[in-house]
Amino acid sequence: MLQHTFSNASNGQPRRLVAQASCLHGLQTGSLRYVILFAIAMLVLITVKSSYSQNYGQIPATPQAQPVALIGATVHPVSAAPIANATVVFDQGKIVALGQNIAIPSNARRIDAKGKHVYPSLIAANTTLGLIEIGAVRATNDMSETGAINPNVRAEVAVNPDGEMIPVTRSNGVALAVSVPQGEIISGTSALLMLDGWTWEQMTMKAPLGMQVNWPNMTLRRGGFFGPQQSEEEQRKQMEENLKQLKEAFAAGRAYMKAKEAEAQKGAAYHETDARWDAMIPVLKKEIPVFVSANEVKQIQAAVQWAEDENLRLVIVGGRDSWRVARLLKEKNVAVVYGQVHDLPSRAWEAYDTPFTTPKKLHEAGVKFCLANFDNSNVRNLPYEAATASAYGLPKEEALKSITLHAAEILGVDDRVGSLAVGKDATLFITTGDPLEITTQVERVFIQGRDIDLGDKHKALYRKYSEKYRQLENAGSGAKPAGTN
Repeated sequence: MLQHTFSNASNGQPRRLVAQASCLHGLQTGSLRYVILFAIAMLVLITVKSSYSQNYGQIPATPQAQPVALIGATVHPVSAAPIANATVVFDQGKIVALGQNIAIPSNARRIDAKGKHVYPSLIAANTTLGLIEIGAVRATNDMSETGAINPNVRAEVAVNPDGEMIPVTRSNGVALAVSVPQGEIISGTSALLMLDGWTWEQMTMKAPLGMQVNWPNMTLRRGGFFGPQQSEEEQRKQMEENLKQLKEAFAAGRAYMKAKEAEAQKGAAYHETDARWDAMIPVLKKEIPVFVSANEVKQIQAAVQWAEDENLRLVIVGGRDSWRVARLLKEKNVAVVYGQVHDLPSRAWEAYDTPFTTPKKLHEAGVKFCLANFDNSNVRNLPYEAATASAYGLPKEEALKSITLHAAEILGVDDRVGSLAVGKDATLFITTGDPLEITTQVERVFIQGRDIDLGDKHKALYRKYSEKYRQLENAGSGAKPAGTN
């Protein structure tokens, strides 16, 4: 309520001026009520800000200033076989040499990586990182806008670079993540973020990445723990209305595009710019895909037919039932951002391992897919989603590709990230072993050659409470640390 009041000044004045005017009015009327309310409001905002924007003193890395050589590691390019006892050299954010017995620049910073492993950054293909911090605190939630049709919404401009989930995520080798706006039918455009930077501009690797569409439910709900919230007739009308709004939005966007293109002709009328339909032009021109959230068979089939009718590049997001229509997806060349593996079956009668075996089935059907963890607090567990898929039949090499190279291909950034090769971004990490193994530790992360601080809230709390019990042990059995009651 406080945020809403200060962000909607009816006279158009900046929020600070409105607040000052309120205080002056209170003083002029001889009452301190406005001053007190304003002081309380500022205290609440400061408290909320300090509670989620600490980032534990981490400072974003500076641009790479000199060549760096990782020497003696086992390098996993992903696009090729692993190379033992290899060296990776990168300069100005790009890989300049990779292999055995390569020349190292005299001014290079040498890092001994013997016994270690080097991998390209893992890519989280569907998150709300930077858009939400604490679900119960409205001031930290900026992942959706009001209204059903919002193609002009841009995820990257709302990103909070100081979010605590960002360092936690990159600490496990996930240095790249897609930030996705949420909403009703058309949510807006997503962005691929590098998980380090002072501002959203520094963090954004590619935007717009794609248009986000939430496909309407196609199945009538007839029961549930609390019973249906709408009658079948109401659900049917809602479904038809949502589909109508979606089709009308794309029809309006196409008409707008044709009108703007016609302006180049002599004597053609000028049309006012409309940010909503302007944002749809790259989608209609097939420059970026449309990411459609669809899980059930009917949703996926309807989305594929719609994309074909509209002549759009389609990527299915979620895709719990994608294995049931794998032949259709393969035939239409539709990729899937599947998530998540660590989940329960969507139906009571399905086998317990249905979410675990879906990646294997998609691979066997020849469907291009990548894996994603849709739980924002657990994006760091992305490699373990791939590990579970591998344990349930997906070849291990494909499991690794599903969170690196295949993700980059689906997102249209495989020319820069997703694998290790000369000319690509030096966005990579060093580990003690296989990143799909829980016991493996990530020791260093580089984003475009920048050496990233791997401190995070989890590690800070670990150090804090390790010290607590060290003090208890030193003080004697059952004793309390100094200063406690």
